[in-house]
Formats: sequence, structure tokens, C-alpha cells
Amino acid sequence: MHDESRIENVELAGEGDYIILHQKDGGALRFHAMWLRDNALDAETRSPQNGQRLITIDDIPVETRVSAATLDGPDSLKIEFQPEKKSLTYSLNWLKRHAYDVAEEKSAGWLDPKVELWDKALNNRIPTADYETVTQDKAALAAWLGDIRRFGFAKMTGGPVKSGALLDVAALFGFVRETNYGKWFEVRAEVTPTNLAFTSAGLQAHTDNPYRDPVPTMQILYALENSATGGDSLLVDGFKAVKRLQENNPDHFDILARYNARYEYAGQADVCLQSRKPMIELEPDGELVGVRFNNRSIAPVTDVPFDKMPDYYAAYRALSEIINDPAMAVSFRLEPGDCFIVDNTRVLHARNAYSGHGSRWLQGCYPDKDGLLSTLASLENKNLEDNDA
Repeated sequence: MHDESRIENVELAGEGDYIILHQKDGGALRFHAMWLRDNALDAETRSPQNGQRLITIDDIPVETRVSAATLDGPDSLKIEFQPEKKSLTYSLNWLKRHAYDVAEEKSAGWLDPKVELWDKALNNRIPTADYETVTQDKAALAAWLGDIRRFGFAKMTGGPVKSGALLDVAALFGFVRETNYGKWFEVRAEVTPTNLAFTSAGLQAHTDNPYRDPVPTMQILYALENSATGGDSLLVDGFKAVKRLQENNPDHFDILARYNARYEYAGQADVCLQSRKPMIELEPDGELVGVRFNNRSIAPVTDVPFDKMPDYYAAYRALSEIINDPAMAVSFRLEPGDCFIVDNTRVLHARNAYSGHGSRWLQGCYPDKDGLLSTLASLENKNLEDNDA
């Protein structure tokens, strides 16, 4: 099988300001001399122990140029830098994985290619893993974490039915953030609830704790008892919802991304959490990276100009109607020992109301997404190294 992206030759360009790697398929990738020097992987530039850079940008001469570049093997590029007179070697596969020679302009709301949007149809293939399997098999763990990155959620079945077991799930990939609710919190009906989540009422699909900055990035909900009638879990892809909003009315998308909403929680003594963030969060280059939606915690919106407020509320209502559309949600029932994890910056969760007959007891906690992505990247990098070996 022929690799059409294989590098066939290298060209010096711009008087050594950059190089061009020509691929078999006719494509080309350009890399600047300064970028190449700054990202060298030799032991004088980066620590062999931890990979951290040992030099500052000030240590690299402003006039850095490439004086020679030659292919030195099927996955090796040798480069001579001036005025340092330094010779360095780069992996061609590494360069292809880190190529930045791409189109600059992207439309607002673009998505990471690792993200897959979904709706009710995903009910037929809800990403699920077995607790015992992922605790013993790194490949199974990587697959489960990959599903969470891809869909923004995943289930796990067959876990121990014991208080605090959700912390064992979080420990598979990272660490838990402690909040005013504790290291974990109980989700069951209370006589005097500090939060509507701690009642038997149904809840609209929402992201948790939008009044925090930073918002909790992941949430685990773990079932210990579930004999009550009702109380099924529902999940909605917030990215799918806002992309649908954008397709229906781009102005609605733009106004919810442009202006901050306000969120507040003061349901406990000595607690008053507040934040100003848009319902739709974009990176400076337009990438869609976050959704904050919680009808229970939205405070008076005061960051929208007077003449724009009617449009803002029209957009807010339109997004709410999309989120409430039954065609958007997957649903499932958690049995004791089951749990699900959601990306709280993307996926909204809800539940149906449940009756007083029987009992429903879940525990929840907030692991951080950076730990999950770190563990996943480590597992994937090891797999790449094994394949390259």
C-alpha cells in the first residue's frame, strides 16, 4: 500500500526563511526556520527527562535561517541552522502531525474534527464500557475516554455498589475538583433542598454550575439505588443544539456568542457564586468550545444593549426550544453500579420526574477534563510510539 502523503523531497525557500516538504500526492507543507529551531527535540533544547524546553525564545538568534535541508531516511529530515551552525534531525511523521500550513480563515462555530455531533439516533449505540474491563485493560480505557472526547459523554456499567465508588471511576483518568457541595454530592430528594437537583422534580436539560468560573468541565453521576418510577437520565448534545440554531438563524447564534449572560447561585449560607459568560463560547479563531445553559441559575442579563435585548431573548427562546425537542435527546436508565460521565462544557443532562415509590440515590462529582485528556493523550502517544517502533 502506497502512502500518498509520503515526503519525496525538501526545498529551501525564502533565502532559508522556510522549507517546503513536497509530498507524493502533490501536496506541500511549509515550516519556518524559527518554528523548526524553537521546536527542536535535541537534548540541548528540550529536557530528555520531561520534554520541557531548556531555552527561551531570546536564546534563538533573530536572524535564524536554514542553510541546508536533506532527507536522511524514510522518516528523517536533517537541517543545518545558521548562524548557530547547529545540525538537528526531525521526524517527518512528527512534522506532518504538527503541520500548521493550513488555511487561516475558519467560519464561526467550527468544530474540532475529533468531535462527532449526535441526537436521539445515538440511542442505538450509546458509548458504554464495563467497569472491570477498563480497570484492567488500557486499550479499553483509551477507547472509553476516546468516546467521551468524541461524543462528550459515555456510560459505564458493572461498577461496585458502594458509596464513593464514583471516585474510583474518576481515578481511572484524573482528579476530582472539590466544591461547596463537597468532594462528591448526593443526588436524592431532600426535605429542605439547597438545589433543585436534590428533589424529585424533573429538570430541563442543562449544564452544571454555570455560575462558576471556571465551570466544572466534567461530571460523573453514579447510581447506588434506582427503584423509583421515572427518573430516567436524558442527555443533549449542546454543540449539536447550537449548530442547529446557527443553521436556522445565524443571527441567533451570533448574539448568544457575542454577549455575556449572567449566572448566580446563593442557595447555601455564605455562598454567592457568580459568573459572566456567553451561552455559546467560541475561541478567537471561531472554534466552538463551550455551551452554558441552565434555566435555574441564569441571573438578570445586563450585558446586552437595550435595543438588542428583544433579539437576545428571541435567540435564548429558540435555543431552549431546540434543547427541549425530543429528537435531540438520548435517554437511559441507570441501574445500581452504573454511571455516566459528561463533558459539562458541551453536553446538557436532564432527568424525568420520579415518584415517591421506591428510591433513587445517585452520587455526583466533578473531575477535570484536562486530566481525562492528559490520560487519553498519554495512551494514544504510547500507541503511536509502539506503531513507529
